[in-house]
Amino acid sequence: MTEAIALIDCNDFYVSCERVFAPRLLGRPVVVLSNNDGCVISRSDEAKRLGIVMGAPYFKNRRVIEEHGVAVCSSNYELYADMSRRVMCALQEFSPRVEIYSIDEAFAALDGGRGLEGQGLEIKEKVKRWTGIPVSVGIAQTKTLAKLAARHARRSAGSPGVLDLTGAAAQAAVLEATEVREVWGIGPSYAKVLKEAGIETARGLRDADRSWVRRRMTVVGARIAEELRGVRCLPLEECPRAKRSVTCSRSFGELTGSLEELRDAVAFYAGRAAERLRRGRLAASVLTVFILTDRYAAGPQYGNSATYELASPTDTTGELAWWAQRGLTQIYRRGHLYKKAGVILNGLLPAGSLSMRLHGDERFERARRAMRAADALNRRHGRGTVRCGLPRAPDGRWPTNSLMRSPGYTTRLKDVLRVA
Repeated sequence: MTEAIALIDCNDFYVSCERVFAPRLLGRPVVVLSNNDGCVISRSDEAKRLGIVMGAPYFKNRRVIEEHGVAVCSSNYELYADMSRRVMCALQEFSPRVEIYSIDEAFAALDGGRGLEGQGLEIKEKVKRWTGIPVSVGIAQTKTLAKLAARHARRSAGSPGVLDLTGAAAQAAVLEATEVREVWGIGPSYAKVLKEAGIETARGLRDADRSWVRRRMTVVGARIAEELRGVRCLPLEECPRAKRSVTCSRSFGELTGSLEELRDAVAFYAGRAAERLRRGRLAASVLTVFILTDRYAAGPQYGNSATYELASPTDTTGELAWWAQRGLTQIYRRGHLYKKAGVILNGLLPAGSLSMRLHGDERFERARRAMRAADALNRRHGRGTVRCGLPRAPDGRWPTNSLMRSPGYTTRLKDVLRVA
């Protein structure tokens, strides 16, 4: 074998980022909450053993959290994104071919002629030393097998955190111990089809008849089965995929039935989404705005959305906010208390094509120049220094509550740790 694939997975990533700068959290049960301190989105091993449920609302876990002194952190996505960047930069030291799969996972090509487990241990040790983030490393012939290897390296008691699955015996044992629903790419519908056919483990899927798999699970399922057999069907994608959508949506600090407050929130979210568009040098041709009530609250429930296909793609805050406000007016209903709103941008295309949007549309070109100037000022002086319009109630009900958020240790000069 001339090349193997490693999956490097950051353990409990958000919790690990918090622990890097707060050693007092080491060994303690820790949870990180989503926007508005709503749901649990990351748990330490200690918190998992207490039975704290992933994705459940904070209030449903509150009793266990208070009884056992669990440390609670509000999400700090700016910090997590920067720590992810540092981990991914570290991985470039070990392999010239790295695919960043998510904020806490990456695939890397390894030299099959060298000791694979030794390479994995070196990655694990140096990433921890250089960034403070613990990782698990799974190594195999294919990406699907590498995902399984990383999962077992993380879960197996006494494991060094690295598992080489290139050997047939180790591979068969892990596949036999893995439920088929845990295989990467097997969703609930495929899992149901396989269970009805008596296939309950990853090994059962690997050994299933090829023509049956192709017939019942289409080409997607056929690729998964081939990957489990060690046949590489999913290549490393070293160039990041182009974004398909941009979303800015949050739960409010308090419920609100006010149309004016919803307008402020939607304008704010449209502005943030537009910033992300411009940062990626993209423009949007489809906009969706939505509002939702709190499904856990008593009272009438309501949720709705409005979608517009824009005649001319745009990346300017003013135009996107205008369409978002129009949609909000259409879907708003009095008599409801709303918990969440958001703006979704789809139909993305390179912003360079906008020069041909409307020949001679000087107003649009002026707006784009203003956006570039505003973005430059915000990069230099901090986000929010310049905005398109000022919300009437910047401290009203719609901003997100993050009462337990850690400082921006690596992203804000004023928050850099000082050693006395």
